[in-house]
Amino acid sequence: MPRAGSAGKRPLPSPTAKPRAVAAPGLAATTAAAATPLVALVEDFFVARKPLKGSPHTEAAYRRDLAGVSAHLAEGLGVGPRELVLGQLDAKVLRQAFASFSEGHAASSIARAWSAWDQFFGFLVADDLVVGNPMAAVAKPKVPRQAPKALQGEATPERLLESLAAGDDKGGRSWPERDLAFVAMALLTGLRLSELLGLDVGSLDGRKGERRLRVVGKGSKVRFVPIEAPLEALVSAYLSSRKARFPAEKTGPSSPLFVDRKGGRLQRGGAQYLVASAYRTAGVGASVPKGALVHALRHTMATRLAEDGASASEIQHLLGHESLATSQLYIDSTANEQRAAARANRTYQVLEKITKPSPSPTARPTRKGALSGP
Repeated sequence: MPRAGSAGKRPLPSPTAKPRAVAAPGLAATTAAAATPLVALVEDFFVARKPLKGSPHTEAAYRRDLAGVSAHLAEGLGVGPRELVLGQLDAKVLRQAFASFSEGHAASSIARAWSAWDQFFGFLVADDLVVGNPMAAVAKPKVPRQAPKALQGEATPERLLESLAAGDDKGGRSWPERDLAFVAMALLTGLRLSELLGLDVGSLDGRKGERRLRVVGKGSKVRFVPIEAPLEALVSAYLSSRKARFPAEKTGPSSPLFVDRKGGRLQRGGAQYLVASAYRTAGVGASVPKGALVHALRHTMATRLAEDGASASEIQHLLGHESLATSQLYIDSTANEQRAAARANRTYQVLEKITKPSPSPTARPTRKGALSGP
């Protein structure tokens, strides 16, 4: 054994000494992974998620949430975001970062960020890089269930469609056949905007009179949504007008169903402008809930289904909801079940009797032999 203090030799570290990035008591990281840069682990996390075929919007949201909280982690630890290592993270540090992140963010945004970090640590646990998930020690806000943002006013959808049907092409600057087909498709199928824009001509399937749409939804899940003859007729009229506008276009099954005025696939901004213009022309702008535009058409379809007696499972299938609880929300918002329960209250029968109008004096029968005149 070498002598203590020999030249070129450093004393062995004490068993209780803590390396800079090695876990402190209660830290989630294993000793082997403690010095791993956090940015590298985040990229590994997204590689592991690729087989899920998630939406690009979901991945972008996860990246924002992981980066947003990482910035507060780095600030709290006095390092740059790219200098963060796994061993620096524990429940206390994460709590402080989320406390800072929560300033200026809504409860829904904080809950979404919490979920992103919870899944990230779940990935690290599965890869044996951490011995436990510290997110259980970080508070998660309760997000109240939001009521569906359907168009307000019983006749608003009809006014919207009638206004579009009565429109003209304004010298070719607008496209009433396309606009009507797009808005009607959204109102009658409840497709998400991304699903509407992703439709191809070949997405229309089935025999005439029994058409259905092949829809690729979240997570690349495929569902079939039936369309009835009136909507089928609108789509046919739109495709005929499209052929007249672009006579040289070769339309095949993989061609986009909805196109812009130049013949390219309709994009998100163009679709939002289309719907906003339709609201404005129909004079129903005040009936559109704040924070909803195209999505208000989807919510309107689901709400009307619930009002007309559709079950939660039927709504779930047609709208492509991941959770049955989301579909149940539309039924709850119509209060049909609560109204039926309230109607069964026997006290209503008593109230009906005492509020029932009395017979008219002229219709009151007289006793036999009684004078009937004044």
